[in-house]
Amino acid sequence: MVANIRTGATVGGAVRYNEEKVNRGQAEVLFWNRMLDPFDTAGRMSHERCMASFEPFLQANRRTTNTVFHVSLNPSPEDRLTDEQLGEIAREYMERMGYGEQPYIVFKHGDIAREHLHIVSLRVDSTGRKISDSHEYDRSMSILRDLEQKYGLHPSIKGQELQDWEGLRKVDYQKGDVKQQVSSTVRSCLRHYRCASFGEWRTLLETFNVSVEERTGTIEGRDYAGMIYGALTDDGYGIGTPFKSSRIGKDVGYEALQRYYERSKTALKEPGALDELREKIADEMARCSSRAEFCKRLHDKGVDAVFRLNAAGRIYGVTFIDHKQGIVANGSLLGRSFSANAFEQLFHAEAKERGVSWESSAQAQSSSKSPSCPNQSYHPLDAVLELVDVQTYEEQQQQIRKRKKRSMNRH
Repeated sequence: MVANIRTGATVGGAVRYNEEKVNRGQAEVLFWNRMLDPFDTAGRMSHERCMASFEPFLQANRRTTNTVFHVSLNPSPEDRLTDEQLGEIAREYMERMGYGEQPYIVFKHGDIAREHLHIVSLRVDSTGRKISDSHEYDRSMSILRDLEQKYGLHPSIKGQELQDWEGLRKVDYQKGDVKQQVSSTVRSCLRHYRCASFGEWRTLLETFNVSVEERTGTIEGRDYAGMIYGALTDDGYGIGTPFKSSRIGKDVGYEALQRYYERSKTALKEPGALDELREKIADEMARCSSRAEFCKRLHDKGVDAVFRLNAAGRIYGVTFIDHKQGIVANGSLLGRSFSANAFEQLFHAEAKERGVSWESSAQAQSSSKSPSCPNQSYHPLDAVLELVDVQTYEEQQQQIRKRKKRSMNRH
């Protein structure tokens, strides 16, 4: 069994995610602890009733920022457990983790190949004090090993852990219910990945056929800021009508994302947070002579490299998506050795073969929407960046020719 523990600032997002699953018949409520009945008079799960149970604890909160405790417990697909056994496992897990006296609600999800649990609670007690998260991961692992023995479950094998990826699938416009598909994918990305900027967030979502835009400005003296989401085709073109984040929920809106970026920045600055990703990339940089080979080999390690090319086919940006660690990082965040310039130099021979004539540049621009490198993205803003980059490149070439000419005249 594997536990994936998440934290966050707004418990409403975790509740709403599970509520949507329940009301679509993809999940059910197993039981709740120290909470009001979470169902309304019509028999539908009520977000408002759940929040009413959590509210006194949130109001008593003293200074804890990330108040949400959201854990998924994932048995092996080979384990067949009754609802009663799943409930006992959830109750014992929460008790031993220090949440036995907390309000919490337990859901059983069945929308993927294996049944698994989601438990939503709070990290602050009734007096507003934070529940200790010291050595949380180690304590969780120890409890799971005990539960595996107690219930005769298949033990998880290091390196083969089951991960809770429901909702993380590409949006398919043809299947309909696009808003619900986008909503599920966006929320899953927020839970599973850390993005320190809007650029990284946009690159991640495009991997799952979701478009996103920031809209900021001033109307009649009032500042506004919002997010627009939509669907993309497999080759990166927008399809259908985009919609405001407010149609999904505040947890995917502009202000919530600003807080998410800051939390991600803090997490990625932790010592060693990016070491494993750097090691994977550096290893393939030493082995590969072409961008396509590099992307393929890195993809086999669970990391996608998304390169951005200008009209001349030169690399001006790169983002890495580590699906196993849930990290999205621009090359510049990883260090100078992983910047766009480093890769342009590394694959210089490949770039030289492309040539820099305007004819080949136009060809490169059209082919950038059907990239040879997996998950390469193209965005309308790139066109502006491409023109700037091409102009800079040609100015550099002109200066080089002038210097050569002066040198020849001296001789």
